[in-house]
Amino acid sequence: MIPAMPAHAPPSRPASVAVLRFGRFTLMGVVAVLILIAGVWASWGTAQHVMLTKGRERGTVDVVRCGAETCWGRFAPVSAGAQPRSRVVLERSVAVERGRTYAVVLKPGGAEAVRSGPAGVLYAWVPLGGALLLASVVVAGGLLRTRAAWVLALSGVALLTAAFVTV
Repeated sequence: MIPAMPAHAPPSRPASVAVLRFGRFTLMGVVAVLILIAGVWASWGTAQHVMLTKGRERGTVDVVRCGAETCWGRFAPVSAGAQPRSRVVLERSVAVERGRTYAVVLKPGGAEAVRSGPAGVLYAWVPLGGALLLASVVVAGGLLRTRAAWVLALSGVALLTAAFVTV
């Protein structure tokens, strides 16, 4: 036996520690993926109308009046086959003001409109930006993957900043 070598091998970790660690990584991975799926799901409800405009009525809305949660005004069509409407409802946000005109896409089967163009696309994906930020915390703390967490966090911040600047 060589004097520098121990007489016996160092004790290995018990199997239960490895199982618990694997369980934690699995659970935190599932939580992070569910957060991201929820962000995409919440964003897609509006984003589909803004991004897939073929066959939808496009135009502009002159906002005449605003309530607590919605604004409304006259719809002037831009796309072929779109009909002018005297009242179209637009979700009220910090970026919608009375007296301004916005490019919109009408949701099928109603008088509800969503903003179109770059501002509308970025605004539609804001829930995903929040989900990216939240998932980055789970990835950093639960999975101990700091680089991946930084990528998620910076992606979320970039998306939210771009939406804020364009809207």
